[in-house]
Amino acid sequence: MQFLLPFLFLFLFSEVNAQLKTNIYWTQQTSYLETEVIYYGQHRHLLWKDFLGKPPAESPAAAITASGFGYKADIKRVENEGQLNVAVYCFFNKLKSWVKTDKNTTYILNHEQHHFDISFIAANIFMNKLKTASFTFDNYNTTLSTLYTESMHYMNKLQKDYDGQTKNGQLREEQTKWDTNLTERLQEFIK
Repeated sequence: MQFLLPFLFLFLFSEVNAQLKTNIYWTQQTSYLETEVIYYGQHRHLLWKDFLGKPPAESPAAAITASGFGYKADIKRVENEGQLNVAVYCFFNKLKSWVKTDKNTTYILNHEQHHFDISFIAANIFMNKLKTASFTFDNYNTTLSTLYTESMHYMNKLQKDYDGQTKNGQLREEQTKWDTNLTERLQEFIK
């Protein structure tokens, strides 16, 4: 009996900390309605007709892009083995994005497209973190949440830096630098 307890403890401990196989992939299957969002695609750029929100009269902005990324996760367990499936998506919210009538220029649309691009870059960074993480039955919820939060902070900082350094696209020379930088960054993730 005295040998059985350490063996039982070791068995239970190894089961809880068993490495999970992971399946990380892109999805466009979310709870959003097709009429509400556009999912990021390398061959689909934003058009002004995608901006369906109503601009607030008091806003000094010419346009607003509401974009981001998210994930859905599930775990399958068969005896002592498990698989963690994580579906990542990057989206543009049509209903929360808007443009003022007299501001729908090609130049401003380019600036807004890059906000969506930044969301896609951050989503890819999140995916890369997921692919290199060690998930167990015990840590997968916390690890997923931590990696998502880190990637969201990165995205929000990059969005703020982009608008700050370009003065919301008004500084054309800075905008050109960001255009080049973001195009190069996107090439890392688009295959």
